[in-house]
Amino acid sequence: MFHGNVNLFRHRPHRHDVIIAVVGLLTGVAGWALGLHTQGGHPFGGAVVLVPLSVMAALELVRRTAPQFALVTGTFAIVADQFTLGSVVTVLMFTDLVYAAVLYGTPAAARRIPVTTGLISVGVAIGFVAWLHKPEALLIGLITGLVSFAPATTGALVRNHRDAAEAAILRAEQTALLAEVDRTQAVAAERARMARELHDMVANHLSAIAIHSTAALSLDDPATTRRALTVIRENSVDGLAEMRRLIGLLRDSGAATGPAAAPTLAGLDALIAQARTNGASSGLAFALDDARPEGAALPAPVELAAYRIVQESLTNALKHASPGPVAVSLVHTGHGLTVEVSSPYGDGERPRPRAPGSGAGLVGMRERVVLLGGTFESGPEPSADGRKIWRVRAELPIRESESQG
Repeated sequence: MFHGNVNLFRHRPHRHDVIIAVVGLLTGVAGWALGLHTQGGHPFGGAVVLVPLSVMAALELVRRTAPQFALVTGTFAIVADQFTLGSVVTVLMFTDLVYAAVLYGTPAAARRIPVTTGLISVGVAIGFVAWLHKPEALLIGLITGLVSFAPATTGALVRNHRDAAEAAILRAEQTALLAEVDRTQAVAAERARMARELHDMVANHLSAIAIHSTAALSLDDPATTRRALTVIRENSVDGLAEMRRLIGLLRDSGAATGPAAAPTLAGLDALIAQARTNGASSGLAFALDDARPEGAALPAPVELAAYRIVQESLTNALKHASPGPVAVSLVHTGHGLTVEVSSPYGDGERPRPRAPGSGAGLVGMRERVVLLGGTFESGPEPSADGRKIWRVRAELPIRESESQG
């Protein structure tokens, strides 16, 4: 029963407990000195009343650290006090020990003590009525209930409120932690999205600039140099425009400027035309096969993902493909959109300069498709004429993306 209470004073008593003990002891001594007692005609009179009082005051020092020990020992002290002249301060400190045992004790003790004290109060009332055969004996049971059951019930109520408050604080902390985790994940997702957008918007233009600037430096042909510089200027202007649009999105607080229009599949013709201009010197021929039915509407996330996949695939073809046809195919079904881009697989014999790649483009395309719940495949495949082609295939579901949007 007293497990963990062997060294009762290994922890310094709480200062409030010290105040209660000192004030209780001094008040009880003052009452004894003034001749204030609760009983009379008992065999143990005089200063003996101070013994239970002193024991009860000492137990107040451990009401928090050893509440069960204090209650059991205090019960013996309050019983002993009944054989003396009695002190009301001893009784009051005992009620505090009952209250503290419920408030600071174990959960099992907090449940058991109110029930036990209630049964004791009823038992005392019934016992004294049966013994004395007087209705006034019920007052003894009432007093017993006021001394034991009432403080136990009060302690249970206070403990329940305290536990509820602690649970609410814990839930608030957990909610704040989850909110912080969500915020961190949202920031990471937004950074990844901005990285994909930046790569997809600028990589195409910078790749063309790198290839044509290398060609202009390596070929001593004024006409070729002039054409290369023209392409460089066009891609520089377009790249700057895309950068300004992205920077504007990042700086915009959303107060005055409306959301910028995202690229759609309606812009594929212009994208293919630009690719033809950029890839003409590398021997690349670009073709678009749009098999979507007339008036077929697609969710905005699907259109943006498809556009960026085509754009990045054309950029990769411009950087790595061997001379030959680059085919872009779009097929719309009732459940999804299939995007496929094939280009001659680069075998190191390309006559024109190449632009370095980091592999971020394929990662970004795969991330876009996964976010929409689709499938993505890329890699070299054999073609009908025996040559290898590089094929990118993405299947973008429409219903899932609509539900996500």
